[in-house]
Amino acid sequence: MAYFNLNDSINFLTKLTPRRLLNGAKVWSSYQISKIFQKPIQWGYPVSISFEPTTSCNLRCPECPSGLREFTRPTGMLEESFFKKTIDEIYKELLYLIFYFQGEPFLNPNFLEMVKYAHDKGIYTATSTNAHYLTDAKAKATVESGLDRLIISIDGTTQDVYQSYRVGGKLDKVIEGAKNIIKWKKELKSKTPFVFFQFLVVKPNEHQIEEIKKLGKEIGVDQVRFKTAQVYDFENDPNQLIPTNNKYSRYKKDKNGNTISKSGLQNHCWKLWQGNVITWDGLVVPCCFDKDAMHRLGNLKTQTFKEIWHNDNYKQFRKELMTSRKNIDICANCSEGLHVWES
Repeated sequence: MAYFNLNDSINFLTKLTPRRLLNGAKVWSSYQISKIFQKPIQWGYPVSISFEPTTSCNLRCPECPSGLREFTRPTGMLEESFFKKTIDEIYKELLYLIFYFQGEPFLNPNFLEMVKYAHDKGIYTATSTNAHYLTDAKAKATVESGLDRLIISIDGTTQDVYQSYRVGGKLDKVIEGAKNIIKWKKELKSKTPFVFFQFLVVKPNEHQIEEIKKLGKEIGVDQVRFKTAQVYDFENDPNQLIPTNNKYSRYKKDKNGNTISKSGLQNHCWKLWQGNVITWDGLVVPCCFDKDAMHRLGNLKTQTFKEIWHNDNYKQFRKELMTSRKNIDICANCSEGLHVWES
């Protein structure tokens, strides 16, 4: 299972219209110019966005606000009509749509209808799931929706290890869901979705890295990927999650023995130029690290997307990022620039 997948890459390239290519060139060039002159310049519109189907979740993962039920913002479901209205405004420039922020997407009863709507607009679509709701019927509908990429979170190869992080989860349901998707891809002779297991490497499961590779091969997923874990109190690590294998850790020790993030905090960030996140109730926030939507750049219930993208709030946030990124709270634990190791 290699990093490059021909079918997935070809599928992605088919989404590149001349208008999307031109928009991408505008965004990339404005980002490069901004770095050179240390002044935020923004051309074009997002290449990718994340849309939150819901904040609800069936699991209680120890480093997740949704799992811990610790949101200060409301819990709810993305409305299909609101989603369609927003997509209608931006789909001509938008290349990549991630149906995920917090929560379990398949809990939204209209989730796959929204996937199909975006698919029919020619957008590359992806989602991340804990796979507990991928019944045979739901797996068939998922393949039929046109979803391009399906990330299945599976953080253990035995129930005891899996549930140590995915609290309340059942490993057999995850495996069953994955098998259902692979089955219906074959039945429907579909090349999509591109399916990969995402293994969040933490101390309790790092000894199962080779085992998850074997399991992925047995089930027939397209790829297995290893992700570094975000730990909120990484200086103390109260849940004992930071792995001993430094390759898979987001953190390192400095010369004084303190735990710090590996990524460093240079005064620029590609995410702020090429994409953003939209919560289920229409708030626009800078990126996926603003899980509680504290940095609200606009509200799509009262403004259009393109108005927000170039508004004063966005200009000010990009300016602060380019002058003193270390003072922005959501940047302190950022993994931008770190690799997700793949096998």
